[in-house]
Amino acid sequence: MPTEAKITFCGGTGSVTGSNFLFEADGKKFLIDCGLTQGIKLADDVNWEPFPYDPKNIDILFITHAHIDHLGRIPKLINDGFRGKIYSTPPTKALAEPMLLDAANILSKNTDLKLDEIYTDDNIKLALSNWQGFNYHETVKITDTLEVSFLNAGHILGSAMMLFVFNGKKILFTGDLGNSPSPLLPDTDKITDIDYLIMESVYGDRNHESRNDRRKFLEAAIEDNYKRKGTLVIPTFSLERSQELLFELNALVEHNRIPVMPIFLDSPLAIRLTEVFKQYKDYFNEDAQKVMSVDEHLFNFPGLRSTLQSEESKTISKVENPKVVIAGSGMSSGGRVVHHERQYLPDPNNTILLTGYQAAGSPGRLIQEGIKTVRISGEYVTVRAHVVTIYGYSGHKDSDGLLNFVSDSQETLKKVFVVMGEPKSSLFLVQKLRDNLGIEAYAPDAGSSVTIVC
Repeated sequence: MPTEAKITFCGGTGSVTGSNFLFEADGKKFLIDCGLTQGIKLADDVNWEPFPYDPKNIDILFITHAHIDHLGRIPKLINDGFRGKIYSTPPTKALAEPMLLDAANILSKNTDLKLDEIYTDDNIKLALSNWQGFNYHETVKITDTLEVSFLNAGHILGSAMMLFVFNGKKILFTGDLGNSPSPLLPDTDKITDIDYLIMESVYGDRNHESRNDRRKFLEAAIEDNYKRKGTLVIPTFSLERSQELLFELNALVEHNRIPVMPIFLDSPLAIRLTEVFKQYKDYFNEDAQKVMSVDEHLFNFPGLRSTLQSEESKTISKVENPKVVIAGSGMSSGGRVVHHERQYLPDPNNTILLTGYQAAGSPGRLIQEGIKTVRISGEYVTVRAHVVTIYGYSGHKDSDGLLNFVSDSQETLKKVFVVMGEPKSSLFLVQKLRDNLGIEAYAPDAGSSVTIVC
């Protein structure tokens, strides 16, 4: 006899960030991700509104990967009564602790919203104590008619798609899908027989440069900055993007493709996360594992200086140009990069290199769009530096990559729900799936629900 499952789109609709989906099946309630909604700052005020469900009634929280827009509201979930299990891959759990502690260090300073009562060490410790890690392709039986397995999303270290099989029907939540092939990670798992798909659409309306082009562009940006004797500032996400850049820079340095100059990794979080990466080499692709087997200093090449302490960071300005500064955060909405941008953006000899998604309204997006004066940490800064964007370093599949991913299940797919993208990206991808594959595709509204007959 047919039974029903229900999906409620609690977050991650009409926006790239804030991933949060409620999945109800066989009398159980599950969450897929519980992330922060981010815009012009680390976390928008909407994050502190009540959840549209009772956290006490959630049985299991599944975390697709360790980016803060997928797990950043776990302390609030705990604070509001959640005491269920948390499931992810082992690397995601290992990365989650420094990611949550870093967010707590920033957010707990906001006492007006009482975030100091939410982002506490105790809430983070409680979350980690109830957290279990499962390997890729490991199947977990939830009930007699429901099971889940973790498939490789290829997005960041440990990133997973959640495949639920309920009464024989296959329902896949993609999380974020990687821009395969990655210099570090295996390709996204090929999926061929899904019935229902809930998928991301960050780059649903545009494509990236090729892998070869992106390294050429990086090399050219570094050389151009060197000739102008400037400072090259790279705002970057501490998790994955920083490690990918270090991997690429290591190759450029070792093969004498760029001049010797100081390269600063000025992100305490990125430094700590890089140590986690070293513990999970088995999750890298074959090529990266081969490189790491002969190069034990892969993340510590000649010229690289890691500035963990703030006192070390302050000395960067005293180092003569040319130099490169890699610092968080990726959208220039906080972190140490804002100090460097205030100092270096006004000088036309300098360069700011954007390598990741820039949320609408964020300082990074405004700089990318060519604004001449940008407000950074309350201060207006004139932008005279060269602005360069390399889209090929995105950790997300582009529009054609997303289409190809879906096409592998074209024969079995009944419906696709397009989420985690700006409206124009999601709607473009919806139309692309309809036109090219003849598949029922929708961009659901925030808070809406769909019922699936299984």
